[in-house]
Formats: sequence, C-alpha cells, structure tokens
Amino acid sequence: MNDVLREKLKHLPEKPGCYLYRDRSGKIIYVGKAVNLRRRVQSYFRASTLRTAPPKLRSLVHHVEDLEIRVVRSEAEALLTESHLIKTYRPRFNILLRDDKRYLALKANPAQPFPRLMTCRIMREDGACYFGPFPSSTEVRTALDFTEKRFGLRKCTALTPCEEDHKHCMADVIRFCTAPCLGRISEAEYRKRFEEACAFLRGERPAILEEVREAMLAAAAKQEFEKAARLRDTWLALKAFTREQAKVRNLPALAKPTAEEGLAELGQLLGLARPPHCIECFDISHLKGTHTVASMVTAIDGMPDKRRYRRFRIKTVENNDPQAMAEVIRRRYTRLREEMAANPEGVQYPDLILCDGANLQVRAAREVLRELGLYDRIPVAGLNEHFEEIVLDEGKPNLILPRDSKALHILMRLRDEAHRFAITFNRTLRLRALRESILDELPGIGARRKQQLLSTFGSVRRLAAASEEEIAAQPGITLELARAIKEALNAKVINPE
Repeated sequence: MNDVLREKLKHLPEKPGCYLYRDRSGKIIYVGKAVNLRRRVQSYFRASTLRTAPPKLRSLVHHVEDLEIRVVRSEAEALLTESHLIKTYRPRFNILLRDDKRYLALKANPAQPFPRLMTCRIMREDGACYFGPFPSSTEVRTALDFTEKRFGLRKCTALTPCEEDHKHCMADVIRFCTAPCLGRISEAEYRKRFEEACAFLRGERPAILEEVREAMLAAAAKQEFEKAARLRDTWLALKAFTREQAKVRNLPALAKPTAEEGLAELGQLLGLARPPHCIECFDISHLKGTHTVASMVTAIDGMPDKRRYRRFRIKTVENNDPQAMAEVIRRRYTRLREEMAANPEGVQYPDLILCDGANLQVRAAREVLRELGLYDRIPVAGLNEHFEEIVLDEGKPNLILPRDSKALHILMRLRDEAHRFAITFNRTLRLRALRESILDELPGIGARRKQQLLSTFGSVRRLAAASEEEIAAQPGITLELARAIKEALNAKVINPE
C-alpha cells in the first residue's frame, strides 16, 4: 500500500456513498457502494482479508493504487450511483467478481387503459412510472402485493381485460381486484385508484401506513399475535419502501444540477465565455507502437453522447502520441470545417477539446488548429493522468484541483470513457490481425486467395466453421486443399462460431 492510499484510508467519512478503486495507470478497476464508507473500504486492506479472502478479491486489493469516493445521502442513492458507475466504466473486477447486478423495482405504464403494477430490473426512458430500484426484493414484493390489494388494481397481463380473461381468474374474490374486465368499475374510477396507488408508493400518503400500524396494534391487543406479526412485517417493509422511494425519486433531478455546477466551474477555470456545452475528448492507444488508434468521445452538458463517438486508425505515425494526436485532430476538424462551410446551421464546433495527455499532446492539437485557422475558435486543454492535472499550455501553469471538484470529475469521467473506447478498438484490431495472420501459415494460400477467403467468409472463425465442400466451392481451391485448410485451422485451435 502506498502512502497516498494509506493517508486516504485514515480520513474516510462514516457516511453512505460509493468508492472507486484505480490501478497504477489511473484506470477504474472496481466500483462499490457502502452504508458506511470508512468501515467498508478499510475492511479491504486488513491483514485478515489478505490472508483469508478469495483469490479474486486478494488480486483486486493488490492492484489498488488510488481511491476515490462519492458521498451521497442514503443507501438508495448509493445503490443507483453504483449501478450508473459500473455501467459507465465497466470495471474489470466488477465483472470478475460478478458484481454488476440489477436490483428489483416496480413499474407501471400510465398509457394503458387499466394500468397495472409489475416488477422489473431494467429502468428505461419509455414513459412508464418506476419505483425503486431497491436492494431488498422482499420490500418490493411486499409493497406490490399490498398496493394491488389496497387499491384494487388488476394483476392480469392482458392489455385491455375483458370477460374472456376472467374465466379462470378469481382475483376479484381473493385479492380484492375491482374487476375492470367485467365492467364493475369505469376506466376513470380505476385510473383514480391507480394514481392514488402511485402517490402511496412515492411516499405521499403516510396516513395509509398509519392504518396498517393501527391494525397491527389492534390485533396485538386482541392477542391475535400471528396476524399482528404479519401486519408488523408488512408495515416495516412498506415504511422502508416509501421512505427510500421519497429520497430516490429526487435523484434524476440531482444529476443535472451537479453537472451544471461542474461545467460552470470548468468554464471559469479555463476562462471560457460560457460553460462548455459540448466537449470532445481524444485519446491515443497502441501496444508497443503497433495498431495505433485514436478515439473521440463527446459529452453534451457533461453527459456522454454515444451517437457522437468516433474511432480513427492512425495512418502516418507509430509509437508517437503527440504526432498521432496531431493527425486525429487534423482529420477531425478538417472534415468538421468542411461540414460547417456546407451547412453552417446544422453543424457546430465543440466548446472545448480535451486531450488525454500532457503538454506535448496539447501543443500538437493547438498547432493543428492554428494551421486550420481554428486556433481562436476552439479552446484546448489536457488531462495528465498521472497527477490528474489540467494542462493549459501557452505558458500557463497546470491546474491541480481537489479530488472532490465537480469540474475535475467531469473531465476524469470523459477521459476514462475515451480511454476505454480507444483500448477496445485497439484490442479489436490486434485480435483481427492475429486471426488473419494464421492464413499466412496455411499451405497453398497466397495473398490473393487469402483475400478471397476473407471476403467470402468474413473472418477466420467463419472459415473454420465452414465445411470442406463450402471451402472447395471457391475458385481455385480443390477439395484436397480445402481439407488441408480445415486441418491446419483445427491444429491452430480456432473455435468455430
């Protein structure tokens, strides 16, 4: 454990939140949540953990070089934050430890004629009402069962229930369903009940909880202890559900002000005329100078916009990050300048260019913009991953912001996303090249036949999956040669798709 990490462990707060572990290169390798950050994070680094923990957990601890925390207000908020961070960064130890789980929530679609409640694990932007998610599935299912019975909501799955759906259903007898399938309730009256149910699940009807509590006390006074125990469990589950839901429903509104504050801070630090609405971030990736690629990721109002992501193969240099940065900046903004000339209203320059790297990458980007006549149009900054410094160049000192700076968080997230996108592209190219190089070792296969086979089958793996007859059907390939190709591919242990 290094001194920086040891010092951070001493000053962890006893509050709920999320913790992010980074490796030596600064990459996020694990994201977790905790009700008490101090107790949870410190538990990883105890001597007993290193002695008795499973191998994967010990490996995680040995890879941790830095720590970052996000303090939140409740366990429910920590849960949502953890889920968002895992899906954003895809840390490899979360995948190894199988920690990328989805928790249970309730969903209702108010667009249906007779809306019903259902459980779900994926929350989409589809116009439906969601309540949760929560780590306790028992609380969610208890809330669902109580709400359906209390407000007479239907449980059947038919879009518009009718008498045919009621043939084998007794929910109106044993579950207090209002039976809209039989016309016992109008659509308007049913919708009033549904809206009251949603208000209760949002924590806006505390009187209903008090009714359950009074029924529990009444049962206990009559010495009906089993009934009282059931009501107690229901009351506690509903109380926990509605209390946490009242906090959770405000979380989507919290994300935007936080991003807005970070962008406003960033605009002031960089001396921009206004907070950067659009930021384009670039990263270079290669393996010992081979398969050099670049990525560009875009953030709109601080949030990644994957529709604007771009990938580049570097064509002019190998193993030279500043020159590679210059190439990708030249290609990107030469094309953008041409699009601006053709459609000034439909295309806009970004408000900020962010380079993953130090002064050399920033200077390379600035020089290219000077050549293109865009030097005064688009500001450029860099983010040095070793010290998380904001690089300004032009003789200005680097900015070192506190770790809890919202502006720094925006830049770090964008840089990490660009890094992930570039590495994924580099890995794809290396794997493709490795597979294609196997064809060079096959008997009787020259450059022309190699290209012909790849064009026909699409990849070496599909070629390996093909039969000898399919391979022999290609021009210039005999059945004997097809058999030799299959044997050679099998010897290379290529698993067919």
